[in-house]
Amino acid sequence: MPFQITTQPFGTLPTATATEPLTEYILEHTETGEFITVLPEYGGILRRLVLRKGQFLLPLLSAPDSPQALLTDESYSSALLYPFPSRIRHGIYHFEGEDYALKMNEIRRDNALHGFVHGRPFSVISQDVTPTYAQLVLRYDYDGDTAGYPFPFALTVSYKLIQGNQLLHGSMAADDRMCALEVAYSVVNTGSKRSPSAFGWHPYFTLADQSVDEMSLTLPGRSSIILDEKMIPSGRQPAEQAGVLNLNDQQLDTAFAIEPTSDSASQDSFAETVLTSLSTGVRLIVGQQTGPGKLNYLVCFTPTRRDSIAIEPLTANVDSFNNGDGLTILNPGEAMSGTIWVRLD
Repeated sequence: MPFQITTQPFGTLPTATATEPLTEYILEHTETGEFITVLPEYGGILRRLVLRKGQFLLPLLSAPDSPQALLTDESYSSALLYPFPSRIRHGIYHFEGEDYALKMNEIRRDNALHGFVHGRPFSVISQDVTPTYAQLVLRYDYDGDTAGYPFPFALTVSYKLIQGNQLLHGSMAADDRMCALEVAYSVVNTGSKRSPSAFGWHPYFTLADQSVDEMSLTLPGRSSIILDEKMIPSGRQPAEQAGVLNLNDQQLDTAFAIEPTSDSASQDSFAETVLTSLSTGVRLIVGQQTGPGKLNYLVCFTPTRRDSIAIEPLTANVDSFNNGDGLTILNPGEAMSGTIWVRLD
């Protein structure tokens, strides 16, 4: 069977009282050499993604390469973002008659940022290997003990390295000689009250360590979100059709409400963002499931080091706990779910 799952030690993570060993899971196609690696104990992050284009294996993620780098990373590389992505103004929100105050972790802008599951330990609940994929499923169970969010939940995330022609999503069939990545999430309200919920993923993509100045970005149909000096929404630009943006000298920290594309065969709706190397023509495609309660928002961010670009699918707008844009309200026992995929073309 060409797919396999193995583990390797990733070092130890220093804590306030001890050191915790980290185990890295490797999902690999042994014939093509493509693989992904996952760190369950540290926020369930995807640390490495290596896919094949022709004769070449291309590393596609910029992420910390040691436990020490994990602890000092302030860019949320590959972070799973829940119960909110992006920002909550002042960390304060009002929900069903109550006021709540979250910990502010973006002090210079006076905001709460990117939820609180990043860095927390996830459990491996299943591993599955078949002739067409390898899959690792993780879960984080939260009992409501974080300040400002007393709403218990169970967050389940699956990472699947899958044979290209088995990918069910997207605008075109993928090559069966290459693999793709599929990330699926599901959140269940395990408490006794309704809860505000929004999910996002924060990967930084690169193409063989090229500068983003040597790339272009094809965005789906979208409306740009107008952000104020604190990066909080103040309006929207008129809708734009899908189009190409040359990234040379472009500084992005931009949120979009995206327009889905319908798949006539399955009736699913989705959007895809394409990062293209201008020198080699290699195209990296990041897709997200859209529709009611799905991933209808997107953030693109170019860090100052210019060696990668964050392409972040989100279920809700910036400050959604206050403006309600895209926010999902989960009843007790109710779930929200969706799918993201990454492939080369």
